[in-house]
Amino acid sequence: MSNLYETMYILRPDLSEEDQIIEKYQTLLRDGGAEILETQHRGKRRLAYEINKHREGIYVQMNYRAEGSSVAVLERAMRLSDEVIRYLTIRQEPPKAEKPTEEEEE
Repeated sequence: MSNLYETMYILRPDLSEEDQIIEKYQTLLRDGGAEILETQHRGKRRLAYEINKHREGIYVQMNYRAEGSSVAVLERAMRLSDEVIRYLTIRQEPPKAEKPTEEEEE
């Protein structure tokens, strides 16, 4: 059963081919059977604290539906990559069907 996931990662600020790197991680997920729902390129921002001598980073957010094994492959690739400073993956709860209010029931 596939779940909803959100992965936020920070790329090194000195990269020039950031779009290719983003596409690489999307392709990695698609090859694992994931469905990419949304990718937001949030641009270069100042970090709250210095990480590996970098004061800025390029923020990217991906929302997707995938199996847990696909997420593990993605995280392993990010962990071994020199391009990614930090990453975080969160499993999201599916949207709950809203219960009708008392006024709507009448």
